[in-house]
Amino acid sequence: MDIKKNISLQSFNTFGMNVNAQEFVSIDSLKGLIDVLNTNPSHLFILGGGSNMLLTKDIDALVLHINLKGISVISTSNERVKVQVSAGESWHEFVSWCLSKDFGGLENLSLIPGNVGTAPIQNIGAYGVELKDRFVSCEAINIQTKELKIFSKDECEFGYRNSIFKHALKGEYIITSVVFELSTENHSIKINYGAIESELQKNGINNPSIQEVSKAVISIRNTKLPDPKILGNSGSFFKNPMISYSKFEVLKSQFPLIPHYKVSEVDVKVPAGWLIETTGFKGKTFGNYGVHNKQALVLVNYGGASGENILNLSIQIQKAVKLIFDIDLESEVNIL
Repeated sequence: MDIKKNISLQSFNTFGMNVNAQEFVSIDSLKGLIDVLNTNPSHLFILGGGSNMLLTKDIDALVLHINLKGISVISTSNERVKVQVSAGESWHEFVSWCLSKDFGGLENLSLIPGNVGTAPIQNIGAYGVELKDRFVSCEAINIQTKELKIFSKDECEFGYRNSIFKHALKGEYIITSVVFELSTENHSIKINYGAIESELQKNGINNPSIQEVSKAVISIRNTKLPDPKILGNSGSFFKNPMISYSKFEVLKSQFPLIPHYKVSEVDVKVPAGWLIETTGFKGKTFGNYGVHNKQALVLVNYGGASGENILNLSIQIQKAVKLIFDIDLESEVNIL
């Protein structure tokens, strides 16, 4: 194993924060992962695509960069296919691979940054679709015992941007691969969330293929979200908060244009981006960092900002939203 010392993680996190890892090793095989774990390092930090984190300080630990690769079809039946994908594969490249095979179900999740292995932890989602909708199982290794375990969908306890790996089993397992069940025919097209339908109509598409839905999603995301390779960011920084209908009705009397999405008979989801924009933060800059001018959910590093800068900005936003709307905004990214 090639363990490096005092390595910059700037190119390994999408915010582009220039923090150092005390030790760093890239893992490209299950054997290599087990070998490293067998050294029983005192402090571990698991790194995937680096897309859902804000690094505010150097990492005083052994950073394991999970770089496991491979995609394979493991079974087909009744217009369905099960695909196993290794944790180190790029999420968007995996979605693109599925589309090239005409496997449907993940097209609405196109262009989400990050790797496959971290996607279940967050239960990533976009445009009315969540990872759990197509998830079958994942394989993960117990950091202490080095034993492999298969987690079913139920065992993962998925919720809104949530899973068992963020709470009860946080820091106990490393996901090594994920299995999805996708459609091969008669795809279920979902275009009634966000601007997908209008984007398709703009292009004269009334009966879209899964590839055309993906292109529409990519087009929408490109107009709203900055490319992290060009402008440091971690996508949506905050979760969309859920509030009761009664509280929503009170807010609607004060803010008639407040949007919402029904979650249940008693709860609604309010777009965090709208809340932030209404507080006046959209497009605000503070030297070399700020809030994106096209999407208020996105905090950006214009170059040279620190993690503390972004963290303090997020706290300012949370306080403003709480003051005006009495709503608690929760960070979607992991702050370290």
